[in-house]
Amino acid sequence: MAPEYGLQGHVSVKTDIYSYGILLMEAFTRKKPTDSMFIDEITLKSWVNVSLPDDVSEVADINLFVPSDEQFISVKNDGILSILKLALNCCEEHAEQRPNIGDVVNSLKTIKTKYLRSIEATRPLRITQRRN
Repeated sequence: MAPEYGLQGHVSVKTDIYSYGILLMEAFTRKKPTDSMFIDEITLKSWVNVSLPDDVSEVADINLFVPSDEQFISVKNDGILSILKLALNCCEEHAEQRPNIGDVVNSLKTIKTKYLRSIEATRPLRITQRRN
């Protein structure tokens, strides 16, 4: 829940941005803010924050990494790191520091493009033979 909503009952588009950041974290960590591991001072947001950038694989959902994609581990780590950084940006404590939805969409498009280009660059070259 966005701090300004919890403390003052104030709702705005920036409140939705905060919620979207939490949703991104939930999707890529497979953890909910109400998970039993989040007690006392530890929250989903703080857990992700202290784990980045070095321990992406520690917070990312293990199902995002399948053995057959071993050659793409680095690329996946970079993509997930970018998504989680965006999620944390969406969850800034002060509403005015959060991005607007247009900036979030542009960031997601940039992350997607970079990810797809990196995957393509990592794939082994395919040699095709012409049949006569």
